[in-house]
Amino acid sequence: MPLLIQEVPETHAPIELLLLADPSEEKIRSYLPGSKCFTASLDAVVVGACVVQPCGEGAHELMSIAVPPDYQKSGYGTALLKWVITYYRNSGARQLEVGTGTFGYQLAFYQRQGFRVTRIDHDFFVKNYPEPIFEDGIQLFDMLRLTLRFSDTAG
Repeated sequence: MPLLIQEVPETHAPIELLLLADPSEEKIRSYLPGSKCFTASLDAVVVGACVVQPCGEGAHELMSIAVPPDYQKSGYGTALLKWVITYYRNSGARQLEVGTGTFGYQLAFYQRQGFRVTRIDHDFFVKNYPEPIFEDGIQLFDMLRLTLRFSDTAG
């Protein structure tokens, strides 16, 4: 069965799944309006979701991308990210941006698709979340901002 990737309305955004990528439901609900939400489904089971928000002048930000634990490491997140990259490249976008922690598998996940570090938001996670966020037992403080410029990549 092929993976079905499609845009879904804000009202059908899988909040519980998106909470795996962003632990603040309030933040998710704040960036859903005006964004596009995409889901990846396998035989009617959602195996991935992401939210992309326009941020001006042909730039878009990947606000979150998540895969349920039972489906992680199966290539669904990579397939969804590649699909989103192609979608925005073909729509005439100039670039995609994403923010992530300074370490961990997420950083390599984006870099494998051509994203490059463009800046650091110091203390982002402490300033923007009421509770500390830990990954692999280490508290996240800074957010790396990565950019994929479509003019820098082969189509």
